Amino acid sequence: MPALLAEVTRSGFVESLHHGSVIGLLPSGEVGVAVGAVEDPVLPRSCMKPFQALACLSAGAPLAGPSLAIAAGSHTGENRHVELVRQLLGGLPVGLLRCPPSWPEDEETRQRLKEPSRVRMNCSGKHAAMLAACVASRWPTQTYLEPSHPLQQLVRRTLEELAGESVVHTAIDGCGAPVFALSLHGLARAMQGLVRTPVADAMRGFPEYVGGTGHVNTVIMQRLPGVVAKGGAEGVLVLATAAGHAVAVKVLDGNPRATTAIGLTALAAMGFDVSPAKESLAVPVTGGGQVVGEVRVVF
Repeated sequence: MPALLAEVTRSGFVESLHHGSVIGLLPSGEVGVAVGAVEDPVLPRSCMKPFQALACLSAGAPLAGPSLAIAAGSHTGENRHVELVRQLLGGLPVGLLRCPPSWPEDEETRQRLKEPSRVRMNCSGKHAAMLAACVASRWPTQTYLEPSHPLQQLVRRTLEELAGESVVHTAIDGCGAPVFALSLHGLARAMQGLVRTPVADAMRGFPEYVGGTGHVNTVIMQRLPGVVAKGGAEGVLVLATAAGHAVAVKVLDGNPRATTAIGLTALAAMGFDVSPAKESLAVPVTGGGQVVGEVRVVF
């Protein structure tokens, strides 16, 4: 059964509740924290991106450093992100990107633009990397998002190998790419395997390309050197340390506001020092411009 993970208080009144599941694995692979239905399948959403990037790398895409980080990330659409996406395309037309046009998540950048575009979409780094992988392996570029495409089959095998279990469902993510369902426990195992790959090295080395200015994933990685953090839509989050701790979170109502606090609390429960990111262990609730409550973890 899903469990109560966090509650929202306002002026001493419990206003909302967040139920879901969280699992934490120790470096040995043993379960250190398990709350809720951790064996139930979830859609990883953008938490899939590091595994998609690893598959692209395996297929021969020329990814390293910032370009590998942005392939594994959900960037905020700043100019530096767009420049890197264009470089990744290697001369291919932007129109080959099959992610939908979008406004950038970075507010300052958004205010300067007149219209949305594909390269500003937070998944464009992943899509550019997929096209680069198709070019390197001489696979079709027009159909790279089809679940039957060789690249997407490689993504699926990569995820299954790291998770140690089979995908139970294939869905279509918000950007149009296939997203593969597996258990929350399997997602944590996959993250434990990811920390030993170049993808994790790139994410840790260039966190500003995994998210962007002020993005919560970027901030956590900057404050906790060696930690990989990647969130996904509908209340999913994965964290992993260089030592091999791994955490996977799913909040059932899909609201992400508590996921970072939940993930960090799970890491702390396994003995990992999260004090440099203590500001993220609770989320302030405001009223009239003042802090009047908080989103706090209760498991």
